[in-house]
Amino acid sequence: MTENKDNRFLNRTLKKVDPNMAKIFMPWILKHPKSIYTMIRLARAYKKSRRIRGEEFLKGLKIPPFLILSITSSCNLKCTGCYAAATGTLCKNSITKSLNLEQWKKIIQEAKELGVFGFIIAGGEPFLLPNLLDLSEKFKDRLFLIFTNGTILGSQDIKRLKRLRNTIIIVSVEGDQNLTDERRGQGVYEQAINTINDLDSIGVISGISATINRNNFRFWMDPKNIDDLISKGVRLAFLLEYIPVDNDIELMLTNEESTEFRDMVLNYRENKQIFLIHSPGDEEYMGGCVSAGRGFAHVTPSGDLTPCPVSNIATHNLTKSTLREGLKSELFKVIRENEHLLETKGSPCALFSHPKEVNDLVKQVKAYKTNV
Repeated sequence: MTENKDNRFLNRTLKKVDPNMAKIFMPWILKHPKSIYTMIRLARAYKKSRRIRGEEFLKGLKIPPFLILSITSSCNLKCTGCYAAATGTLCKNSITKSLNLEQWKKIIQEAKELGVFGFIIAGGEPFLLPNLLDLSEKFKDRLFLIFTNGTILGSQDIKRLKRLRNTIIIVSVEGDQNLTDERRGQGVYEQAINTINDLDSIGVISGISATINRNNFRFWMDPKNIDDLISKGVRLAFLLEYIPVDNDIELMLTNEESTEFRDMVLNYRENKQIFLIHSPGDEEYMGGCVSAGRGFAHVTPSGDLTPCPVSNIATHNLTKSTLREGLKSELFKVIRENEHLLETKGSPCALFSHPKEVNDLVKQVKAYKTNV
């Protein structure tokens, strides 16, 4: 009786977040009953966090439900067109230092108290940070999504993840073996798929992240390739349209291709057992870009609070100020209140579409560049 009540509670909560979420994740939860208590804990924490964010909003502070943490400036790969390298997130010199684990715990604790529910862990390569999973262990009532290239997860990481049901592993691939290895390096695809298989074998939710460009968007529009991922246990996919990092706009989808791709994503949502996040398409339903605290904010490896991972401007560093102070900053406020800055104008990234306005904003709020 209690189990049925718990299942109904989970189903209702997931449906309130997104009906597709219930459709996709409830069957997985029922198949892995050991995960139910963790999911109930997360569902209750989600409701509490939403209430706290609402209370803060009434006081004039916009708290995002998610915080993106670029947790290390180190990476074992050199992928073509890497955003982290282009924005300075990857370490280019010995002066820039990444925060240690205790500093990240402090940031997460403050974020939790403000009503942040989920943490997207990025890099660099997150698993290069020793004892990374201590974060999931310490904050059992928060959701963690770790974006990894999938090449260095050790057997101890895999075993530990089996106990940490509040953590989802997102493995980066570009498509098939040729598409992935061409951008990420020889043999990377095989290692990434092996990681996905290992996670599925122990009942850990896994997903993929793909940078959609003119070289691979047809691959992702083939339903057979989505079905292949689902058969491997993948339940979540981030499909992120390519944002030029060195004026290489020829890789960016044309407006026609982006529209065609968007139509296929919507089709998959109706017909495939996989939860899809599509950028920038999904942002249309949210009134534009969700950076600068509208949906998320970003912390660099050295603690700078930026509007998003692709931007490299900040006014606050969380080793010297609080997250609350950073979210209240003039930088975030101006971006949120100037709706035209949130419009993509045919580009996958809103701030990328407004370089002059962003440069003017930097001067206005006396921001600094985080990549110098």
